[in-house]
Amino acid sequence: MENQKVLVIDDEQIVLDSVKKILSKENYEVDVSQDSKSGLEMALQKDYDIVLTDIRMPKIGGMRILRDIRRNKPSVPVVLITGYASVQSAVQAMKLGATDYIEKPFTPEELVDAVSAAIDVSPDPSMMEQKIIHGEEVIKVLERAARDINFSESIYNKGADALEEYELTGPEKLAILTADIKWIEEYVGKLTEEQKRWPLQRLSAEIW
Repeated sequence: MENQKVLVIDDEQIVLDSVKKILSKENYEVDVSQDSKSGLEMALQKDYDIVLTDIRMPKIGGMRILRDIRRNKPSVPVVLITGYASVQSAVQAMKLGATDYIEKPFTPEELVDAVSAAIDVSPDPSMMEQKIIHGEEVIKVLERAARDINFSESIYNKGADALEEYELTGPEKLAILTADIKWIEEYVGKLTEEQKRWPLQRLSAEIW
């Protein structure tokens, strides 16, 4: 049996070195990327049994990496690496398709257990359907976010929890939270300037 292949994406070299050392001792084949954009390209182009990614990074954050892996390789488990400040975001990501998260600093045992358990988890069928089926609801969210500052701030702060009153799938919520205008337009048609207002603000915001 071939060794299982792991990709680790993190902007901290010390984390990459640590994870690679720990997992290599357990006979995993480990690739690493300190650049999130390059890491995402690796995740989509190569075959991995699992991807571990930091949630907050320059260029591309962990939520976008989760989104694109779920969309292109829905059966590949994604485990988020998070610091204390972003634990809430990691918990949110689990509602949107992440398999698990591990909080820094972690022990070798915690890392190995998390990776092993994630690989053994069966893919969530609800995450396999990567298309928009509630287009009207998506539009309602975008238009409300453009007009209602309290609602838009709630999306920033609460993530998927702010969208609970809407009938949306996990992929639809993830597309909204990561401001994926292009993908949304593929299914609902060209968005108006108002409908694009909040996603454009999101894309121009701080690292997320």
